[in-house]
Amino acid sequence: MLLKLVPENTNIPFVNARKVAYLLSTLLIIASIGLYFTKGLNFGIDFKGGFLIEAHTEAPADISLIRGLTGSLDLGDVSIQTFGAENQILIRIEEHPTLSLNEVVLLVQTTLEEGVNDAITFQRTESVGGVVSGELIQSGIMSVLLAVGAVLFYIWIRFEWQFGLGAVIALVHDVALTIGMFSLTQLEFNLNIIAAILTIVGYSLNDTVVVYDRIRENLRKFRKKEMPDLINLSLNETLARTVMTSLTTLLALTALFFFGGEVVHGFTAAMIWGVFVGTYSSVFIASPVLLWFELRREPEEKLAEGQEVLPPQYRE
Repeated sequence: MLLKLVPENTNIPFVNARKVAYLLSTLLIIASIGLYFTKGLNFGIDFKGGFLIEAHTEAPADISLIRGLTGSLDLGDVSIQTFGAENQILIRIEEHPTLSLNEVVLLVQTTLEEGVNDAITFQRTESVGGVVSGELIQSGIMSVLLAVGAVLFYIWIRFEWQFGLGAVIALVHDVALTIGMFSLTQLEFNLNIIAAILTIVGYSLNDTVVVYDRIRENLRKFRKKEMPDLINLSLNETLARTVMTSLTTLLALTALFFFGGEVVHGFTAAMIWGVFVGTYSSVFIASPVLLWFELRREPEEKLAEGQEVLPPQYRE
């Protein structure tokens, strides 16, 4: 049914819009960099440091009630989630400018003991300092850079160096715009968002590889077709698959965004944005930039080595 949303034999001139896409993407990247250095990111407790409290209730914990009670204490950013079992609670509170760990724990403990109907016990308390938070930031940046580097190596080996550079340009574009979106909206940026960015990298790469694979097939099939026309043909041939994948992914993410709760709110927001920018970059950035690198067909004598050369009737 979704495939019928895209007419058969479409002939949309995607490559003809590449200059507009390049200009738009350049402006968005510049705006993202400007937002990052002016507004910054709203780092969560994972990156800012703070207090960690592990608690246990006799019955399954009422997260909404506990979140409301701790939110009324005016302690700043508070993250509450269950782990392991429904009665195991992990409370993370950002570092307070005036209160010590013991004072924060005592305040939270007194409030929850009075407000929670079930008996609650506190099993572990600790402070996460700025050094650990700084290490997490470095690890997050390194993980994204290693992912992009691995993508470059993979595409370079699987295809050609032009495809590798095109894929990396698209991925850097997607990551930069995602960082800009979080700077603009000031949504909490935590370890879940790092996971979302890595997922966006994988999603965008998957979309790009599908298009690149079709371009490579058409390079062998149509020996005389101009490169812009060949890229347009490849994009149109994979358009139905791209639309179907994006729409089904967005349906699942939208449901999670509205009904998944606060814990996955930032993750799903990043993923919804990532689906849009990843699809856009695969079509309007990753494929047209191949023209920059003067992608050329292999001579037919090279194709004959270990590859079947298409019969003349299939060559254009």
